[in-house]
Amino acid sequence: MSTQPLPLEGITVVAVEQAVSAPFATRQLADLGARVVKVERVDGGDFARAYDTAARGLASHFVWCNRGKESVALDLKDPRGLDVLRRLIADADVFVQNLAQGAAARLGLDAATLCAAHPRLVAVDISGYGAHGPYAHKRAYDMLVQCEAGLVSVTGTPERPVKAGVPAADIAAAMYAFSGVLAALVRRGTTGRGGPVEISMLEALAEWLGHPLHHVMHGGTEPARTGVAHAVIAPYDAYDTADGGQVLLSVQNDREWRRLAELVLGRPELAGDPDFATNAARVAHRTRTDESVAGALAGFTAAEAVARLEAAGIACARINTVADVAAHPQLAARDRWREVESPVGPLRALLPPITLGGSQEAYMGAVPALGEHTCATLRALGMTDEQLAELRRDGVIA
Repeated sequence: MSTQPLPLEGITVVAVEQAVSAPFATRQLADLGARVVKVERVDGGDFARAYDTAARGLASHFVWCNRGKESVALDLKDPRGLDVLRRLIADADVFVQNLAQGAAARLGLDAATLCAAHPRLVAVDISGYGAHGPYAHKRAYDMLVQCEAGLVSVTGTPERPVKAGVPAADIAAAMYAFSGVLAALVRRGTTGRGGPVEISMLEALAEWLGHPLHHVMHGGTEPARTGVAHAVIAPYDAYDTADGGQVLLSVQNDREWRRLAELVLGRPELAGDPDFATNAARVAHRTRTDESVAGALAGFTAAEAVARLEAAGIACARINTVADVAAHPQLAARDRWREVESPVGPLRALLPPITLGGSQEAYMGAVPALGEHTCATLRALGMTDEQLAELRRDGVIA
């Protein structure tokens, strides 16, 4: 059976991007076959390059978000650098930017301006709070938006709110930018016109707030922070095991409670005890319910607890460390790990979660060095070696 090409082969994306939201969005496009030209500052490039040195000297954020791209380093404050960028955009299908609010417009790189000049272009503006409104020019780093969007209020313990452990606002904006680009490209295929796409980190994460937001808006109370416990189901929490691990289990109905009591806890009398027989009763007596479960699981290792719970048909999961995830047997069994090239050699990376049957495997290209593709890209625009040497001497390119 013949293999189909990746769906975005032949699509060119130009991105003036930094940090996570735009780079993670364009990495999805690169994985699906698009050519992504990443335009970076000449003095250090995307500042995410300097976040840490954990990936064998490279920044872990940068490695995660920027594989498969071409790096072109331009000084956009110099008219010659801006002219190069405009020439790149003129030949592109998609343009993405997440500069500070107002910066793109001052350079004539906002989506509305570019789409007016290039009707087939799909142009994406990613910002913290959107193009207008009282928060339009407010600084919008991920953790700040997590707070403004209310995510922190529903995450943590009763005593203290806690941010998400991953950049949830950045990721939410990135994935809506990714899907927005795909939708706009489909529309262009039928109408011949691209158009602007606007993504706000606040609006993306507010959408992800989901049922707590709708619960409160329609008459409910503010949800309690319950750690990993469930606010209205018991037992539904994590419990310590004899080997220092933790196992989370979830009892969804009273039949499961009876199986848990009989087959795991070794206390069949709890199945019919009116203090525990129904979920409402278990929630009302949550402390005693949790004590019963915790006492039993404390006698097992994590592996033993999971085995017993699964044998009893009780949903459960180990609370893994990040290192555990890197060695997860399910990811290994499904052959989800690959190596990508980088300036420091091959680095391990996960295949993207979109699997297209009958298609080529996702393109997981190299992580680029700063300015690695500047000369080749500008030569393709018709520039001579003498012109490139002049621009490099003047600090316009790197």
